[in-house]
Amino acid sequence: MTKDAIVHGDYAGLHEEVVSVVESARRTAARNVNAVMTAAYWEIGRRIVASEQGGQARAGYGQALIARLAEDLTRRFGRGFGKANLASMRAFYFAWPAAEIFQTASGKSAVPENAQTPSGKSLPAKDVVVDGMATATATATAPDYMALATRFTLPWSAYVRLLSVKTAVARAFYETEALREGWSVRQLDRQISSQLYERLALSRNKAALLRKAADVEPSDLLTPEEAIRDPFVLEFLDIKDEYSESDLEEALIQHLAEFLLELGDDFAFVGRQRRLRIDDTWFRVDLVFFHRRLKCLVIIDLKVGRFSYADAGQMHLYLNYAREHWMKPGENPPVGLILCAEKGAAEAHYALDNLPNKILAAEYQTVLPDEAIIVQELERTRAELERRTAAG
Repeated sequence: MTKDAIVHGDYAGLHEEVVSVVESARRTAARNVNAVMTAAYWEIGRRIVASEQGGQARAGYGQALIARLAEDLTRRFGRGFGKANLASMRAFYFAWPAAEIFQTASGKSAVPENAQTPSGKSLPAKDVVVDGMATATATATAPDYMALATRFTLPWSAYVRLLSVKTAVARAFYETEALREGWSVRQLDRQISSQLYERLALSRNKAALLRKAADVEPSDLLTPEEAIRDPFVLEFLDIKDEYSESDLEEALIQHLAEFLLELGDDFAFVGRQRRLRIDDTWFRVDLVFFHRRLKCLVIIDLKVGRFSYADAGQMHLYLNYAREHWMKPGENPPVGLILCAEKGAAEAHYALDNLPNKILAAEYQTVLPDEAIIVQELERTRAELERRTAAG
């Protein structure tokens, strides 16, 4: 059968149907992965709280427990189980306690020993109420994740964002609206940042304000691929995070890494597109090197456009994070290098203001490659890449 014969049939309709099936299935898969992951994190938070209560008489037990657990789980499972995320799981359980998740038929807040999940299966452990807060003793029994996931239908990223809402009534409002209106995480973030709940309390026309809030902006839309490549999901599934960049950025970063390594044996490559989380926002550092002579990390961030003070502020965040989480004992504080590869106006700026004294800053400036040399390399590389593109 020829291609023309197929096209002249009902191929167009079949094609649209199959596309719809695949896209729908991908969205469903992303939601299911997120729901099961969120259920698991709630369960981890529940067990952390239970263990803390067993050691509540000891000062600082909770912090020590999370620190020890983070170290051991990271060694066992890799990314996703650092102190910040475990602390979020603990806070998640407190914000959505078992008494709220599994209401008894009588409506009492206590959850009896034989309490059941929505599917009718027993809870994995006995839950009791202490000062109005449901807690649980640890157990080795595996919970019914699919049943528990029916309660957590928003992605974990959304619950992390909801945890930043301080009052329970406002948090419940945003969760309810997100479910009712089908908000993406980006929409939820926008509504919380714009203080929709507080504005509604002051508004005389609440219905109109809610209708306006339901409007979808182009930046709110989330593709199935973006949903499944949520950094939290990638960490949970232990999937390598491949980052899609423009061809120009990809090539510039690759050439820059090679250039620094060719300068001598001072630079040792550590990684590229190193991901970090500050509060509930994810960032990626383009390149990380270790300078052997200075005994410090070098954090490199590439911007294709013009330099701005916002770039300097972002680098400051990176350096603070690297100093707290990536620096090893005996190392000097990290230094930042901001590269702006705007055509015809390349710039390179070292960020040295985070160093403890001027003597160390002067030493860094003496040893690090001159900014002018790096700018020349940026411009040369960009011109060469554009020449190859034009020739191709």
